[in-house]
Amino acid sequence: MAAPRPPVFPDRAFSIVQYGASGDGQTSNTAAFARAIQACTQSGGGRVVVPRGIWLTGPITLASNADLHLESGAVILFSRRLQDYAAGEGPARRVLSPITAAGLENIAITGQGIIDGSGGAWRLVKKSKMTAAQWKALLAPGGGLNQAGDVWYPSLEALTPGSLESMRPHMVQLTACRRVLLDGPTFQNSPNWNIRPLLSEDVVIRNVTVLNPWYSQNGDGLDIDACRRVVVYNARFDVGDDAICLKSGAGEAARRGSRATEDIVISNCTVYHGHGGVTVGSEMSGGIRNVYVDNCVFLGTGQGLRFKSMRGRGGVVENLWLNNVSMRGIPTGAIGFTLSYGGEAPGGAALVDESTPRFRNIRFRNIVCAGARRAVRLEGLPEMPVENIEFDGLTVSAQTGFAAVHVAGVRVANARILPASGSVFRIIDSTSVTIERSPAPPGAEVFVTLAGPRTAGVRLTDSSAAAAAQDVVFERGATPAALVR
Repeated sequence: MAAPRPPVFPDRAFSIVQYGASGDGQTSNTAAFARAIQACTQSGGGRVVVPRGIWLTGPITLASNADLHLESGAVILFSRRLQDYAAGEGPARRVLSPITAAGLENIAITGQGIIDGSGGAWRLVKKSKMTAAQWKALLAPGGGLNQAGDVWYPSLEALTPGSLESMRPHMVQLTACRRVLLDGPTFQNSPNWNIRPLLSEDVVIRNVTVLNPWYSQNGDGLDIDACRRVVVYNARFDVGDDAICLKSGAGEAARRGSRATEDIVISNCTVYHGHGGVTVGSEMSGGIRNVYVDNCVFLGTGQGLRFKSMRGRGGVVENLWLNNVSMRGIPTGAIGFTLSYGGEAPGGAALVDESTPRFRNIRFRNIVCAGARRAVRLEGLPEMPVENIEFDGLTVSAQTGFAAVHVAGVRVANARILPASGSVFRIIDSTSVTIERSPAPPGAEVFVTLAGPRTAGVRLTDSSAAAAAQDVVFERGATPAALVR
């Protein structure tokens, strides 16, 4: 991977105060931001400075060769007046993101300040995500409820598809940009996804904090979508949906465009709340490849390393390396693959065509998880197994152990899987699975369960079952011929 080329700016400063801005939290500064950014880029570039204060504004459009720099104590607070974000008329009407960059080069958002998207003015909230007291407080100021009474909207108009109130924007939308730097600020309270680089190249994201309420619907932290050469490091996430997510579009249009997300490095990142620490998919129809994740920590994250897709998406996810990841208190799975995302059960085999998703050539090294509901679950499709997955150095304590359904070519080496009950390893309708130097822990109920008539070629190499109450159990049509010692 070639190193991303970071932006470089002339040593010129353009304070928004010089262009009429007021940091009193009451005055709208939309025009002042626009004037400062225009003056910066027309002068050949430099730094647009946001001093200490609370700077209320409508949407901000970035410009090439400009660094939007927030000094310590600066808060950019986006307006709760939704009409400020409306663009176009009639069927062409759309909403602007609070921060937009499209087709730009050499841009940055830096400094120690805070960017607040006022997401509560846009977001729906599900009753199931709140306590009774929180739900009561949410309803008190008004808004609207769906027919079932279990989803709140900021206004009754937001219940109407196509209305301005229903079109929640991503907070930072960077489309088709090159040489991008995000360094230092806190990005919080987004209407939809928080930061979304799309179709962009040479992106560096470092030293940022990304926050959303834990109940925020679609409150992703960072969605890297159909991008090339992206480096993310020294960042913290505490959000309402997936924290760091890799995507490349969904469906036929994304497959036809053939724009993969590729050459990605994610390092030294910490995730607290979020549906997934590092997530791949489910929109991955353009493909995702050449990804390196290293030295990350997930604390209380919904799922640790999360891979998801479904029939109809197509696309290939391949050549991923995930190393030195530490997790604690994971409510679901430490590592999970599903090609049945959205609730579709694998069932019988379907026709393999361009709409069939593929996950292959993925390596895990030195993964530790202290406490999860599931250690590992790999779930492919009957017609397209998850292929060529390798684990080397895996220590997980969980309620249940390592499960593989519809996989082919999986190697597990130097693993300590510590389930509270059930099998250490459960292999279902899978082939060519090797368990190497991974003995049963003391007190295990069953070392290996083999299930399903398609299970074959399961090898146990230097992996003693002596500490388990039972060695190997065969179920649902699996036979001793499936096991090779």
